[in-house]
Amino acid sequence: MYRLLETIKVLDKKLLNIEYHNARVNNSRQKLFGIDAPIDLSEGIIFPNALSDNIFFKCRVIYSDKILSVDFLPYEKRLPAALTIVNDDTISYEHKFEDRSAIQKHLCKVVTGEILIVKNGLITDTSYSNVVFSDGEKYFTPASPLLYGTKRAKLLKEKIIFEDEIRQGDIKRFKWIYLVNAMIDLNETDRISVDKIICANERIS
Repeated sequence: MYRLLETIKVLDKKLLNIEYHNARVNNSRQKLFGIDAPIDLSEGIIFPNALSDNIFFKCRVIYSDKILSVDFLPYEKRLPAALTIVNDDTISYEHKFEDRSAIQKHLCKVVTGEILIVKNGLITDTSYSNVVFSDGEKYFTPASPLLYGTKRAKLLKEKIIFEDEIRQGDIKRFKWIYLVNAMIDLNETDRISVDKIICANERIS
């Protein structure tokens, strides 16, 4: 049976953006296991008494047709200095599976420490985040990511970012790339210049 992963940002013993996580979990349970009855993750997650306040934690939920395990880990944000473009037209990560071997095989081969995946000529995601590009005025995210992330969904609903098909050749139209996921917000201090995106040993310019 498939094992899936959900990562939730926790602050002061509160599960942030839980409605988006519930939506993704229940969508995966319906599509993979045929289960229509929804669950609410907040009802199945118990916070340890020792969990500190005023510190961000990562709640890591492993589930299949039911919740299998819940762990809480201190969170430390990491931002890569550069991204390496990798091409893979067969890669698929529609659901947030615990098995990330298809992504890991690319990640272990790059010296920058992080990848930007291109599928069928279109920019998708990094190994652990959706991406957002900025031209200095507006924010655009790839219309066909590998994984439809919870933070991405929230930013789209709030009309902070907009979907667009972004090809590798379009990158030079932008100034910045941002990495966003359940743990990482769209933050002007956490952006990477697009000239730090590397392809075939050359930087985008």
